[in-house]
Amino acid sequence: MAVSVEKVAKCDPVWSALREQAEEWTTREPALASFVHATILAHDKLENALSYHLARKLGCEELSPMMMREILDEALESDPTIADAVRADLSAVFERDPACNSHVEAFLFYKGFLALESYRIAHWLWVAGRKPMALFLQSRISQLFAVDVHPAAVMGRGIMIDHATGVVIGETAVVEDDVSMLHGVTLGGTGKETGDRHPKIRRGVLLSMGAKVLGNIEIGEYSRVGAGSVVLKSVPAGCTAVGVPAKLTNCAGSKNPSQDMNQLIDENDQSG
Repeated sequence: MAVSVEKVAKCDPVWSALREQAEEWTTREPALASFVHATILAHDKLENALSYHLARKLGCEELSPMMMREILDEALESDPTIADAVRADLSAVFERDPACNSHVEAFLFYKGFLALESYRIAHWLWVAGRKPMALFLQSRISQLFAVDVHPAAVMGRGIMIDHATGVVIGETAVVEDDVSMLHGVTLGGTGKETGDRHPKIRRGVLLSMGAKVLGNIEIGEYSRVGAGSVVLKSVPAGCTAVGVPAKLTNCAGSKNPSQDMNQLIDENDQSG
């Protein structure tokens, strides 16, 4: 017995919200109705809509959209945790970005979200031993979204990459759940080290625009890195690092910086 799209949507709040908003968009902007219908409303679940949307973007002369979609579908079907992370990421963008008014605009247009979900497929390929295809996808993500995440990097769920242009995340980097970062963030090495050489960003961290975190160091959970800062030493949990090179501050910050997105730092609280 077939299950209706409406019944499936009711069991999936994120997909339900996405469909409802898409329906509204087709009425508000008829010129986009065909695009919105083909990308969202024609599909019976979020996974299918995502693979269709990403395949149309990532497909190219070397690898057709049809072939790209086969890869995307294979990954999503083989590893259900990818789809769980997609839902958490989409919710994170809607909840944290004051410019985002709906799930549908993030899903269709926000390149930070699209780059992150494309990375998730590349990471699946890397872990599965399909490294050439993972690197091909990394290259396409960089070309399309100006975001360069090595497919071996480990990214949690509920991550928001706001604006995203210029974000670089190295091979051995780890980004845990509920992290927020803005454009121009680099999680890189310090030179020609080999092995485990990239930062470990713990849960709930806020990395402001242009932050550079370099080396195999740890940014403790629920801490902050200020805009334009260069961090070369580990940052304890719940602290703020700011400056070049970054120093710790004692200013009272939020208990959930990645959620609150509060980037203001009181210079009077900066310690030496």
